[in-house]
Amino acid sequence: MDYYLIIYFLVGIIQDFLFTLNVKYVAKEKVIPAILSSFATVFVSMMVLYNIIIKLDSERSILAIVIYSAGIATGTFLAMKFKLGLKD
Repeated sequence: MDYYLIIYFLVGIIQDFLFTLNVKYVAKEKVIPAILSSFATVFVSMMVLYNIIIKLDSERSILAIVIYSAGIATGTFLAMKFKLGLKD
């Protein structure tokens, strides 16, 4: 089993967890957390996509994108369940 697929899955979870938190922070008008989570989200996603494009061949890249997308879906689920930093 290739370890990079597990890494892409886990990073997808982190990336979308941060994105979903960002949306919640913006909705609650929490400026500093929104800025920080926005930066982190874009940084993580760009680094992953850069890595997929540069380091993997075309056959493994498609699988890596599918695994990364599954991680993103999982991250959305987890972020919707957690209430981090959003107490009124």
